[in-house]
Amino acid sequence: ATGGGAWMEPATRAMARARAVTVWLRCPLPVLVRRVSGREHRPLLRDQDPAEVLARLAAVRHPVYAEADVVVDCGDEPPEVTTMRVAEAITAWQPPRRLPVRLETTSYDVVVGDGLLARAGALLAPVLPQKRAVVVTDTVVGGLHLATLRAGLAEAGFTTAEIIVEGGESAKSLARYAALVEQVIDVGIERKTALIALGGGVVGDLAGFAAATVLRGLPFVQVPTTLLAQVDSSVGGKTGVNTRQGKNLVGAFHQPALVLADTATLATLPPRELRAGYAEIVKAGLIGDAALFDWCESHGADVVGGDAAAQAEAVLRACAFKAGVVGDDEREERPNDGRALLNLGHTFGHALEAEYGYGGGLLHGEGVAAGLGLAFRLSARLGLCAEADAARVIAHLRATGLPAGLRDLDRRFSAAALYAHMRRDKKVKDGNIRFVLVRGIGAAFTTAEVEEGAVLALLRDEGADA
Repeated sequence: ATGGGAWMEPATRAMARARAVTVWLRCPLPVLVRRVSGREHRPLLRDQDPAEVLARLAAVRHPVYAEADVVVDCGDEPPEVTTMRVAEAITAWQPPRRLPVRLETTSYDVVVGDGLLARAGALLAPVLPQKRAVVVTDTVVGGLHLATLRAGLAEAGFTTAEIIVEGGESAKSLARYAALVEQVIDVGIERKTALIALGGGVVGDLAGFAAATVLRGLPFVQVPTTLLAQVDSSVGGKTGVNTRQGKNLVGAFHQPALVLADTATLATLPPRELRAGYAEIVKAGLIGDAALFDWCESHGADVVGGDAAAQAEAVLRACAFKAGVVGDDEREERPNDGRALLNLGHTFGHALEAEYGYGGGLLHGEGVAAGLGLAFRLSARLGLCAEADAARVIAHLRATGLPAGLRDLDRRFSAAALYAHMRRDKKVKDGNIRFVLVRGIGAAFTTAEVEEGAVLALLRDEGADA
């Protein structure tokens, strides 16, 4: 038990967070006034109106008290009743899981749990330099989750401005980025004002790029609300926008101060969005964690079916895998392994997205899923992996409602056009396309030694026109 002023010291709060479960006994002001009336020996109340003193203290202290792990409301009940409530609250408390991302330049945590939006202020206060923030979200997510986030920030004393952008991949444009930058500057930000991205990967990429560039860099927080963003785009610091030539061709590395993955938000996702996010979980297993792919085969139907426990476990497993990869190769500087392996399925997938025109006809995760199937087919055709591995991956993708190749999509393609998109990919080096291929499940590698004819033949055999 601390005195009322002790918790106001940042060092005290940091020590308590590291070593204990903290509880705030939140009591209404009228009850407190009755309790202290007549106690003139208390220095803070001497020769002053208790109600005025306590109201003034509450205005300053309550936003900091809100950083406690557990809040228990109490009033005029006997002490034993309050004690029982505290015991019950501590017993019921489930701390969020924290996955550390440790980089050469910085470090941060991915916090995974249920109900984190309502606790956002308490979780962000220790890692942000200022209790001012600009929340960027889209029209759909804002209607679902902005009020909860706003209240969670306000409880800990944050003042916020809010910017609403249109949703969908088409919002990741240079024009929308420029407009967002102007809006952020117009609200009167400072260099310590944080940008908080509330939404899926589009909002995270767009707001993150703005955070990387406004005033040469603002603190940034990812609050992903889609499965795809929670397991992939929110972790690792990649931000950017699309151009007419391709996806994510303009951007920057800008690491967040924290990632808050509130798994409760997944309950609001339509089934198609859940499936699209699940593709990135499968991808993680196929790259370098065969046990994760085994888990996916057993539990994937539960994840896309809305099982909350399976979804939380999937987010934890996939984030842990990506955190390890990013920690070893923050800026994708190891061309033959490391972070480059996270592009498994993306060379094909980005080409398919470009053909669809980023209008929502093909979600990013759907493009990745089709790309995974194509990457395994190409690997098998080149004798790099067993046909059985490719068949196993394709069967699982289709079993969970995802496309695994061109024939699973709702339009026809030109092999030449798809290959032209691949040649504009960020991974092209010295004119050669770098593919991520596999020697088996959990054994991905990169190579620039794939002949154009082999890729075109695969696409034609998949049904693409010449």
